[in-house]
Amino acid sequence: MSTKRDAPWVVEEQPGKKAWCSCGESLKQPYCDGSHARLNTGKRPVICEIDQPKKVAWCGCKRTKTPPFCDGSHKTPATQG
Repeated sequence: MSTKRDAPWVVEEQPGKKAWCSCGESLKQPYCDGSHARLNTGKRPVICEIDQPKKVAWCGCKRTKTPPFCDGSHKTPATQG
């Protein structure tokens, strides 16, 4: 069951490496839990280094053109394909 949503996951992050779920199947959104491998989605997490404490808007719809961050793509209709 996909956990994608039409809104960002806004999180107060601490410094360190983060693995953003790009497939939308993780039960630990917005982070990868390995579901991509278990479900053979063909996708991989995007690894991101946070260098200082800050608020991050992780993409929830998985259609961003600036992964792993929200770019507002959830506000436009998804294309079929």
